[in-house]
Amino acid sequence: MADPNPRILPYGMAAIAEGAARIGRGECVAVPTETVYGLAADAGNADAVAGIYAAKGRPSFNPLIVHVADLAAAEALAVFDADARRLAAMFWPGPLTLVLPLRHGAPIASLVTAGLDTLAIRVPRHRAMQALIAASGRALAAPSANASNGISPTRAGHVALSLGDRVPLIIDDGATEAGLESTIVAGRTILRPGPIGAADLPFAVRPRFADPHSIDSAREAITAPGQLATHYAPRKPLRLEATAARPDEWLIGHDSITGDDMLSSSGDLREAAARLFDALHRADASDRAAIAVAPVPHEGLGVAINDRLSRAAHR
Repeated sequence: MADPNPRILPYGMAAIAEGAARIGRGECVAVPTETVYGLAADAGNADAVAGIYAAKGRPSFNPLIVHVADLAAAEALAVFDADARRLAAMFWPGPLTLVLPLRHGAPIASLVTAGLDTLAIRVPRHRAMQALIAASGRALAAPSANASNGISPTRAGHVALSLGDRVPLIIDDGATEAGLESTIVAGRTILRPGPIGAADLPFAVRPRFADPHSIDSAREAITAPGQLATHYAPRKPLRLEATAARPDEWLIGHDSITGDDMLSSSGDLREAAARLFDALHRADASDRAAIAVAPVPHEGLGVAINDRLSRAAHR
Protein backbone atom coordinates (compact mmCIF):
# COMPACT_ATOMS: atom_id res chain seq x y z
CA MET A 1 0.00 0.00 0.00
CA ALA A 2 1.13 3.56 -0.69
CA ASP A 3 2.57 5.73 2.08
CA PRO A 4 -0.55 7.24 3.74
CA ASN A 5 1.26 10.44 4.77
CA PRO A 6 1.89 12.66 1.73
CA ARG A 7 1.83 16.44 2.07
CA ILE A 8 -1.76 17.69 2.47
CA LEU A 9 -2.65 21.38 2.65
CA PRO A 10 -6.11 22.84 3.27
CA TYR A 11 -7.56 24.88 0.41
CA GLY A 12 -6.39 28.50 0.55
CA MET A 13 -3.91 30.91 -0.98
CA ALA A 14 -0.88 29.03 0.35
CA ALA A 15 -2.03 25.69 -1.02
CA ILE A 16 -2.89 27.14 -4.43
CA ALA A 17 0.41 29.04 -4.64
CA GLU A 18 2.40 25.90 -3.85
CA GLY A 19 0.28 23.87 -6.23
CA ALA A 20 0.83 26.34 -9.06
CA ALA A 21 4.58 26.37 -8.42
CA ARG A 22 4.69 22.58 -8.56
CA ILE A 23 2.63 22.55 -11.78
CA GLY A 24 5.14 25.03 -13.23
CA ARG A 25 7.97 22.66 -12.35
CA GLY A 26 6.27 19.82 -14.18
CA GLU A 27 4.94 18.02 -11.10
CA CYS A 28 1.49 16.57 -10.37
CA VAL A 29 -0.89 18.01 -7.77
CA ALA A 30 -4.05 16.40 -6.39
CA VAL A 31 -6.96 18.84 -6.32
CA PRO A 32 -10.72 18.51 -5.81
CA THR A 33 -13.26 19.19 -8.51
CA GLU A 34 -17.04 19.08 -8.17
CA THR A 35 -16.92 15.44 -9.34
CA VAL A 36 -13.93 13.67 -7.72
CA TYR A 37 -10.36 14.61 -6.78
CA GLY A 38 -8.14 14.95 -9.83
CA LEU A 39 -4.40 14.45 -10.36
CA ALA A 40 -3.47 17.58 -12.26
CA ALA A 41 -0.45 18.45 -14.38
CA ASP A 42 0.41 20.84 -17.21
CA ALA A 43 -1.41 19.46 -20.27
CA GLY A 44 1.22 20.96 -22.57
CA ASN A 45 4.21 19.36 -20.85
CA ALA A 46 4.80 15.80 -22.04
CA ASP A 47 7.05 14.93 -19.09
CA ALA A 48 4.48 16.25 -16.63
CA VAL A 49 1.70 14.23 -18.28
CA ALA A 50 3.93 11.16 -18.22
CA GLY A 51 4.16 11.77 -14.48
CA ILE A 52 0.38 11.38 -14.20
CA TYR A 53 0.48 8.03 -15.99
CA ALA A 54 3.40 6.88 -13.83
CA ALA A 55 1.80 7.93 -10.54
CA LYS A 56 -1.49 6.23 -11.38
CA GLY A 57 -0.06 3.21 -13.21
CA ARG A 58 -2.48 4.21 -15.98
CA PRO A 59 -2.21 2.61 -19.44
CA SER A 60 -1.00 5.12 -22.03
CA PHE A 61 -3.83 4.26 -24.46
CA ASN A 62 -6.35 5.74 -22.00
CA PRO A 63 -6.74 9.49 -22.76
CA LEU A 64 -7.03 12.25 -20.16
CA ILE A 65 -9.52 15.07 -19.64
CA VAL A 66 -8.15 18.61 -19.93
CA HIS A 67 -9.56 21.24 -17.55
CA VAL A 68 -9.61 24.90 -18.58
CA ALA A 69 -10.90 28.16 -17.11
CA ASP A 70 -13.67 28.99 -19.57
CA LEU A 71 -15.16 28.48 -23.01
CA ALA A 72 -12.66 30.81 -24.69
CA ALA A 73 -9.78 28.73 -23.34
CA ALA A 74 -11.52 25.56 -24.52
CA GLU A 75 -12.05 26.95 -28.04
CA ALA A 76 -8.33 27.70 -28.28
CA LEU A 77 -7.66 23.96 -27.92
CA ALA A 78 -10.63 22.24 -29.59
CA VAL A 79 -12.99 22.83 -32.53
CA PHE A 80 -16.58 23.48 -31.43
CA ASP A 81 -19.69 23.01 -33.50
CA ALA A 82 -23.15 24.41 -32.73
CA ASP A 83 -24.13 21.44 -30.55
CA ALA A 84 -20.96 21.70 -28.48
CA ARG A 85 -21.40 25.44 -27.94
CA ARG A 86 -24.98 24.87 -26.85
CA LEU A 87 -23.93 22.27 -24.30
CA ALA A 88 -21.09 24.45 -23.05
CA ALA A 89 -23.48 27.37 -22.58
CA MET A 90 -25.88 25.18 -20.60
CA PHE A 91 -23.51 23.15 -18.43
CA TRP A 92 -20.17 24.92 -18.10
CA PRO A 93 -18.73 25.39 -15.63
CA GLY A 94 -19.85 21.96 -14.46
CA PRO A 95 -19.52 18.17 -14.67
CA LEU A 96 -19.73 17.81 -18.47
CA THR A 97 -16.80 16.73 -20.64
CA LEU A 98 -16.97 17.25 -24.41
CA VAL A 99 -14.94 15.15 -26.84
CA LEU A 100 -14.11 17.43 -29.77
CA PRO A 101 -11.64 17.61 -32.66
CA LEU A 102 -8.24 18.75 -31.44
CA ARG A 103 -7.44 22.15 -32.90
CA HIS A 104 -4.42 22.07 -35.22
CA GLY A 105 -1.36 23.36 -33.41
CA ALA A 106 -2.99 23.30 -29.96
CA PRO A 107 -0.28 23.11 -27.26
CA ILE A 108 -1.41 19.76 -25.87
CA ALA A 109 1.00 16.89 -25.27
CA SER A 110 0.16 13.89 -27.44
CA LEU A 111 0.09 11.66 -24.34
CA VAL A 112 -3.02 13.56 -23.21
CA THR A 113 -5.03 12.44 -26.22
CA ALA A 114 -3.39 8.99 -26.37
CA GLY A 115 -2.61 9.74 -30.01
CA LEU A 116 -6.23 10.41 -30.96
CA ASP A 117 -7.25 13.43 -33.04
CA THR A 118 -9.86 14.40 -30.43
CA LEU A 119 -9.60 16.12 -27.07
CA ALA A 120 -11.72 15.51 -23.96
CA ILE A 121 -12.20 18.90 -22.34
CA ARG A 122 -14.28 20.58 -19.66
CA VAL A 123 -14.63 23.75 -17.59
CA PRO A 124 -14.82 22.74 -13.92
CA ARG A 125 -16.95 24.56 -11.36
CA HIS A 126 -14.97 23.80 -8.18
CA ARG A 127 -13.16 26.75 -6.63
CA ALA A 128 -9.95 24.79 -5.98
CA MET A 129 -9.49 23.56 -9.55
CA GLN A 130 -10.44 26.96 -10.98
CA ALA A 131 -7.96 28.66 -8.64
CA LEU A 132 -5.19 26.24 -9.62
CA ILE A 133 -5.85 26.80 -13.33
CA ALA A 134 -5.73 30.57 -12.81
CA ALA A 135 -2.62 30.56 -10.63
CA SER A 136 -0.67 28.18 -12.87
CA GLY A 137 -1.81 29.82 -16.10
CA ARG A 138 -2.07 26.43 -17.75
CA ALA A 139 -4.62 23.97 -19.07
CA LEU A 140 -4.53 21.04 -16.67
CA ALA A 141 -4.80 17.38 -17.60
CA ALA A 142 -6.44 15.70 -14.61
CA PRO A 143 -7.76 12.14 -14.34
CA SER A 144 -9.01 10.91 -10.98
CA ALA A 145 -6.34 11.01 -8.27
CA ASN A 146 -6.11 7.31 -7.50
CA ALA A 147 -4.17 4.27 -8.64
CA SER A 148 -5.46 3.11 -12.03
CA ASN A 149 -8.61 0.97 -11.85
CA GLY A 150 -8.99 1.72 -8.13
CA ILE A 151 -11.93 3.39 -6.41
CA SER A 152 -12.18 7.06 -7.35
CA PRO A 153 -11.35 9.52 -4.55
CA THR A 154 -13.96 11.88 -3.13
CA ARG A 155 -11.84 12.98 -0.15
CA ALA A 156 -8.21 13.98 0.32
CA GLY A 157 -7.70 10.94 2.53
CA HIS A 158 -8.71 8.64 -0.32
CA VAL A 159 -5.97 10.18 -2.48
CA ALA A 160 -3.38 9.78 0.27
CA LEU A 161 -4.19 6.11 0.80
CA SER A 162 -4.18 5.33 -2.91
CA LEU A 163 -1.20 7.34 -4.17
CA GLY A 164 0.81 8.22 -1.06
CA ASP A 165 4.14 9.87 -1.86
CA ARG A 166 3.58 9.40 -5.60
CA VAL A 167 1.77 12.76 -5.42
CA PRO A 168 3.83 15.56 -3.83
CA LEU A 169 0.85 17.70 -2.78
CA ILE A 170 -2.84 17.17 -2.06
CA ILE A 171 -5.07 20.24 -1.81
CA ASP A 172 -7.83 19.37 0.67
CA ASP A 173 -11.19 21.11 0.25
CA GLY A 174 -13.39 18.48 1.84
CA ALA A 175 -15.67 15.93 0.23
CA THR A 176 -16.63 16.44 -3.40
CA GLU A 177 -20.19 17.40 -4.29
CA ALA A 178 -21.23 15.08 -7.12
CA GLY A 179 -19.14 12.05 -6.16
CA LEU A 180 -19.15 10.69 -9.74
CA GLU A 181 -16.92 11.55 -12.66
CA SER A 182 -18.22 13.92 -15.33
CA THR A 183 -20.62 12.94 -18.08
CA ILE A 184 -18.73 12.56 -21.38
CA VAL A 185 -20.46 13.53 -24.62
CA ALA A 186 -19.10 13.24 -28.16
CA GLY A 187 -21.41 14.82 -30.73
CA ARG A 188 -24.83 13.43 -29.79
CA THR A 189 -23.48 10.34 -28.07
CA ILE A 190 -22.94 9.78 -24.36
CA LEU A 191 -19.64 7.93 -23.93
CA ARG A 192 -19.76 7.91 -20.13
CA PRO A 193 -22.84 8.57 -17.98
CA GLY A 194 -22.43 10.98 -15.11
CA PRO A 195 -24.09 13.74 -13.08
CA ILE A 196 -25.68 15.21 -16.21
CA GLY A 197 -28.10 12.67 -17.65
CA ALA A 198 -29.54 12.16 -21.12
CA ALA A 199 -32.81 13.77 -20.00
CA ASP A 200 -30.92 16.95 -19.07
CA LEU A 201 -29.54 17.46 -22.58
CA PRO A 202 -31.31 19.75 -25.07
CA PHE A 203 -31.41 17.17 -27.87
CA ALA A 204 -31.78 13.43 -28.21
CA VAL A 205 -28.59 11.46 -27.60
CA ARG A 206 -27.67 7.82 -27.82
CA PRO A 207 -25.68 6.02 -25.12
CA ARG A 208 -22.49 4.27 -26.16
CA PHE A 209 -20.87 3.43 -22.89
CA ALA A 210 -19.39 -0.01 -23.29
CA ASP A 211 -20.65 -3.15 -21.62
CA PRO A 212 -17.87 -4.04 -19.15
CA HIS A 213 -18.45 -7.72 -19.88
CA SER A 214 -17.75 -7.38 -23.60
CA ILE A 215 -15.32 -4.46 -23.96
CA ASP A 216 -11.91 -5.28 -25.35
CA SER A 217 -8.90 -3.84 -23.58
CA ALA A 218 -7.25 -3.05 -26.89
CA ARG A 219 -6.45 0.54 -27.63
CA GLU A 220 -9.00 0.70 -30.44
CA ALA A 221 -11.83 0.24 -27.92
CA ILE A 222 -10.88 3.34 -25.95
CA THR A 223 -12.05 6.66 -27.39
CA ALA A 224 -12.51 8.61 -24.14
CA PRO A 225 -11.65 8.32 -20.44
CA GLY A 226 -13.62 5.93 -18.25
CA GLN A 227 -14.18 3.18 -20.84
CA LEU A 228 -11.94 0.45 -19.43
CA ALA A 229 -13.79 -2.74 -18.55
CA THR A 230 -12.40 -2.90 -15.02
CA HIS A 231 -12.47 0.51 -13.38
CA TYR A 232 -13.36 2.15 -10.06
CA ALA A 233 -12.69 -1.24 -8.46
CA PRO A 234 -12.13 -2.18 -4.81
CA ARG A 235 -9.56 -4.83 -3.90
CA LYS A 236 -12.27 -7.14 -2.58
CA PRO A 237 -14.84 -9.04 -4.68
CA LEU A 238 -18.00 -7.02 -5.29
CA ARG A 239 -21.50 -8.49 -5.70
CA LEU A 240 -24.31 -6.38 -7.15
CA GLU A 241 -28.12 -6.46 -6.80
CA ALA A 242 -27.82 -7.83 -3.26
CA THR A 243 -30.92 -7.89 -1.06
CA ALA A 244 -29.08 -9.25 1.98
CA ALA A 245 -25.49 -9.84 3.05
CA ARG A 246 -23.93 -13.26 2.73
CA PRO A 247 -21.50 -14.47 5.40
CA ASP A 248 -18.40 -12.23 5.59
CA GLU A 249 -19.84 -9.59 3.19
CA TRP A 250 -20.05 -5.86 3.91
CA LEU A 251 -23.42 -4.75 2.57
CA ILE A 252 -23.87 -1.27 1.13
CA GLY A 253 -27.61 -0.70 1.36
CA HIS A 254 -29.92 1.60 -0.54
CA ASP A 255 -33.51 2.72 -0.04
CA SER A 256 -35.41 -0.01 1.84
CA ILE A 257 -32.46 -2.42 1.99
CA THR A 258 -30.42 -1.63 5.10
CA GLY A 259 -26.75 -2.56 5.30
CA ASP A 260 -23.51 -1.86 7.11
CA ASP A 261 -23.42 1.41 5.14
CA MET A 262 -26.04 3.23 3.07
CA LEU A 263 -26.06 5.02 -0.26
CA SER A 264 -29.36 6.71 0.58
CA SER A 265 -31.93 5.50 3.10
CA SER A 266 -34.56 7.57 1.29
CA GLY A 267 -33.63 6.32 -2.20
CA ASP A 268 -32.31 9.76 -3.23
CA LEU A 269 -30.08 9.11 -6.25
CA ARG A 270 -28.18 12.39 -5.89
CA GLU A 271 -27.25 11.45 -2.34
CA ALA A 272 -26.41 7.92 -3.48
CA ALA A 273 -24.07 9.21 -6.19
CA ALA A 274 -22.28 11.52 -3.77
CA ARG A 275 -21.80 8.68 -1.28
CA LEU A 276 -20.95 5.84 -3.69
CA PHE A 277 -17.14 5.92 -3.80
CA ASP A 278 -16.88 6.92 -0.13
CA ALA A 279 -18.97 3.87 0.77
CA LEU A 280 -16.83 1.61 -1.42
CA HIS A 281 -13.68 2.92 0.29
CA ARG A 282 -15.13 2.12 3.73
CA ALA A 283 -16.22 -1.33 2.59
CA ASP A 284 -12.78 -2.07 1.15
CA ALA A 285 -11.19 -1.05 4.47
CA SER A 286 -13.56 -3.18 6.56
CA ASP A 287 -12.74 -6.55 8.14
CA ARG A 288 -15.10 -8.42 5.77
CA ALA A 289 -13.79 -10.50 2.89
CA ALA A 290 -16.22 -9.25 0.26
CA ILE A 291 -18.61 -6.41 -0.60
CA ALA A 292 -22.25 -6.46 -1.68
CA VAL A 293 -24.33 -3.55 -2.96
CA ALA A 294 -28.10 -3.27 -2.94
CA PRO A 295 -29.98 -2.62 -6.22
CA VAL A 296 -30.01 0.94 -7.54
CA PRO A 297 -32.81 1.93 -9.97
CA HIS A 298 -31.51 2.23 -13.54
CA GLU A 299 -32.94 5.69 -14.13
CA GLY A 300 -31.61 9.24 -13.94
CA LEU A 301 -28.38 9.31 -11.93
CA GLY A 302 -28.87 5.60 -11.32
CA VAL A 303 -27.60 4.94 -14.85
CA ALA A 304 -24.24 6.50 -13.95
CA ILE A 305 -24.13 4.79 -10.55
CA ASN A 306 -24.79 1.39 -12.10
CA ASP A 307 -22.16 2.03 -14.79
CA ARG A 308 -19.53 2.60 -12.08
CA LEU A 309 -20.71 -0.39 -10.06
CA SER A 310 -20.68 -2.77 -13.06
CA ARG A 311 -17.09 -1.78 -13.85
CA ALA A 312 -16.10 -2.07 -10.19
CA ALA A 313 -17.53 -5.60 -10.09
CA HIS A 314 -15.97 -6.74 -13.39
CA ARG A 315 -13.02 -9.12 -12.96
